[in-house]
Amino acid sequence: MVDREWSLAELAAAYAYPRPAPGGRQPWLRANMVSTLDGAAQHDGRSQPISCAADMRIFGTLRALADVVIVGAETVRQEGYRPARARAEFAEAREAAGQGPAPAIAVVSASLDLDYTLPLFTSPSVPTLILTGAAAAPDRIAAAEKAGARVVIAGDGVGVDPVRAVQALAELGHIRLLTEGGPRLLGQLVAAGVLDELCLTISPMLTAGDAQRIAGGPSVAVPERFELVSLLEEDGFLFGRYRRR
Repeated sequence: MVDREWSLAELAAAYAYPRPAPGGRQPWLRANMVSTLDGAAQHDGRSQPISCAADMRIFGTLRALADVVIVGAETVRQEGYRPARARAEFAEAREAAGQGPAPAIAVVSASLDLDYTLPLFTSPSVPTLILTGAAAAPDRIAAAEKAGARVVIAGDGVGVDPVRAVQALAELGHIRLLTEGGPRLLGQLVAAGVLDELCLTISPMLTAGDAQRIAGGPSVAVPERFELVSLLEEDGFLFGRYRRR
């Protein structure tokens, strides 16, 4: 066996979305998260310190395969989220799949308390989406739309209904869905039963402390079993791909 760096083309093939059924537009939601050996999803509030170069290559590949990236508002604030960028290495494959040059970012926010001076809103290659509830404050919706974001209603109350969110994105033509968390959002997606796949990086680090796990919130009544689809390794980091049974 020879250690080598996987090419972007090989990673794209390894992480390809399932082929849609003939004539079907069924969305597929995958999550991409990183965790330390002792279960921490962050260190000092950010995931970058527990990541690595290989993890970031997979991160970029998963984005390049997606129609839209779903992220919680708190993660946008903590991680300083930027728009997804068009990458020349994936341009031909995205065009062949009927996708635009880069995925849209969809921010889940009940309050719409967001900084619209961030590049995520001032310079995206495609308009940033904001998923919110029907009871969101009208002035906040107006401010978001004035900043160039597209507001999508995905819930009857203040918050977002995960099932409605997935359906709403599919209706916009986004069927290859990727979420990058954070833990609160991932917990809501798990509890709602809409997560189809988890791409999980196990970082060979121990952090102790009280950092969040990759998914938070109320527990599900019955733990849901996922099956291991693939497992890659580089420099002690494990990159697992799990699908709903």
